[in-house]
Amino acid sequence: MNVINYSEDHLEEIIKRSEEDINNIISTVNDILLDIKENKDKAILSYTEKFDGVKLDTMLVSDEEIKQAYDELDDSLIDALKSAANNIKKFHKAEIPVEWNMDVIDGVRAGQIIRPLEVVGCYIPGGRAVYPSTILMTVIPAKIAGVKKIVCCTPPGKDKKIAPAILVASHIAGADEIYKVGGAQAIGAMAYGSESVPKVDKIVGPGNIFVTGAKKLVYGDVDIEFPAGPSELLILADDTANPEFIAHDFLSQAEHDPNAACIFVTVSNALANEVNQEIETITQKAVRKEIIESSISKRGKIVVVSDMDEGIYLTNKYAPEHLIISTKDNDAVLSKINNAGSIFIGDYSPVACGDYGSGTNHVLPTAGGARMYSGLSTEDFIKKPTVQEVSKEGLNILKNTIVPIAEYEGFYAHADSVKIRFKDDN
Repeated sequence: MNVINYSEDHLEEIIKRSEEDINNIISTVNDILLDIKENKDKAILSYTEKFDGVKLDTMLVSDEEIKQAYDELDDSLIDALKSAANNIKKFHKAEIPVEWNMDVIDGVRAGQIIRPLEVVGCYIPGGRAVYPSTILMTVIPAKIAGVKKIVCCTPPGKDKKIAPAILVASHIAGADEIYKVGGAQAIGAMAYGSESVPKVDKIVGPGNIFVTGAKKLVYGDVDIEFPAGPSELLILADDTANPEFIAHDFLSQAEHDPNAACIFVTVSNALANEVNQEIETITQKAVRKEIIESSISKRGKIVVVSDMDEGIYLTNKYAPEHLIISTKDNDAVLSKINNAGSIFIGDYSPVACGDYGSGTNHVLPTAGGARMYSGLSTEDFIKKPTVQEVSKEGLNILKNTIVPIAEYEGFYAHADSVKIRFKDDN
């Protein structure tokens, strides 16, 4: 990789993400969704055969298939999934908001109550890899929130089966139903419902460009968490950082996807060159070498900034999905970070911790979405209705606030709904 000396002229090129344009596939995805909305199971099964090369008799995973998955999986992996699930549960239980109320003025009591969504759909991607961790990250927060029914969709293999790790993870997490359907057709199935797949209130989980496009199109019919694209990482470091650690962290995200974006930002020219050399050396031995090389050639960058404040400015502009901070004063740097999906502090906090074990969620906003969104959380699966109870005395106080504003806006019935309650007091 070339080492870039940062200037404002480079900013647009540095923060640019994947070249995949979702607008190129929107028409195709829209046709799929309309077909599913009208023809339901028939359309879903047809697209599964067309795109996945699988002709299914039934989409629903049976209890027997889940039981068999446990028999096929190594005990060490089952134990690891259970351990990860426990940590995810601990973290996401702490995110549950509390109900509250207050006296706004005398006689006016208002507050907020907490209610879970009723049915949630979790999309679990397939294709290049199997992601049991994503099952844990999407299902567990919904379960903790109190969602009554949790549905999972994931693409089947050529053998008409779902990977055993996916089925075991779904059972550990507490999913109610798992369906062998992927891609845009899975999003349509959950958004509109069919003879087999229930209609949900919200769809969460990452996916490819077709999944992301479908989620955007069904938003409004159902809720979604946020659009999520290829993985991203920005590492912000000074000359106290370990170059070997940084190189491995860099490659851990580059191996996700040919369109993954990895940026290393540092105040040290020497460190930039050391990390660059480490990346080249490690890549030659990497298992996913082709994916890494594609990712680095498209979106991999090493950027040298004049000082840490400039690095922080660039980081906030980039708004990365994952951010690693490795400096001599991590707390001072963290205090100035406003835009990041998930943040990893110090030499012993690789992104892999958040991906699998520490309990934080790995479903995170990409493509600058961290400027507006946070990662998936328990709060994504709840509603917060407001509640108010007003006494006659309280309404009498509010009357001189409500009536003039309502009448000015031309809503005389609003005003009358207050005044009628005092008609006998005159």
